[in-house]
Amino acid sequence: MFCDYHVHTHFSDDSEYIMEDVIKDAIHMGMKEICITDHVDYGIKVDQENLTQEEIIELSKGHEFAPLNVHYPRYFKEIKRLQEEYPQISIKQGMEFGIQTHTIPMFQKLFNRYDFDFIILSCHQVEDKEFWTQDFQKGRTQKEYNERYYQEILDVIKSYKDYSVLGHLDLITRYDEAGIFPFENIKDIVTKILKTVIENGKGIEVNTSSHRYGLKDLTPSRDILKLYKELGGKIITIGSDSHQRDHLGAYIEETKQELKSLGFQYYCTFEKMKPIFHLL
Repeated sequence: MFCDYHVHTHFSDDSEYIMEDVIKDAIHMGMKEICITDHVDYGIKVDQENLTQEEIIELSKGHEFAPLNVHYPRYFKEIKRLQEEYPQISIKQGMEFGIQTHTIPMFQKLFNRYDFDFIILSCHQVEDKEFWTQDFQKGRTQKEYNERYYQEILDVIKSYKDYSVLGHLDLITRYDEAGIFPFENIKDIVTKILKTVIENGKGIEVNTSSHRYGLKDLTPSRDILKLYKELGGKIITIGSDSHQRDHLGAYIEETKQELKSLGFQYYCTFEKMKPIFHLL
């Protein structure tokens, strides 16, 4: 089944891809299922449903785009409308939670407010410092910022359980200007992360954006995927992390073949936070 389980729309602050256009394009591509997973990043972004237009304009100053989370009522209303309008494709209701240890209570409150099919748990910032700007890496050695990144993920998943998969687990690699940090140097802490994921009945995603970023490996790396399998991990989703039309559905089928070559038998979709297994 052709599906994409990491998709952003105009409800994310870094995308202008209209949600209905996403659905139309997915249908045109022959996709049978799609999960909308727009961004929420407490700590560096704010909720917007109670903000005035003037306040949003003020927040936008000095930023490429306003640092806003999803407008929740509009978001869920639009997903419901599209589910009814386009019954030929299964549209699942998800989000990407960019969680840090100090923002866990806010995410727990959000999760408890709404019904979800799927939650990606990602680490986009640590200590409210971004990776892509190098703010997080500044003043740290490569060893220090890699270890701190993975420790944050481990600390989060020890406390927060309402998620489906870990998103782009080695995201820090994308923004590591010092080059590839040896897997052996992080293997112990990644093992702890993966064991916690498996013990809690959760999974990981393969994020196909590695291709468009020109990375030499998959995201997460083949080493991480092999380790996940060795530890008994079975729940895997595949998502493009699309923010625009040419990202949607990209490299999904190729990634299935990669997973088969690594010995995996299944990939997953989700419904009401429960995994559904499909043969690769």
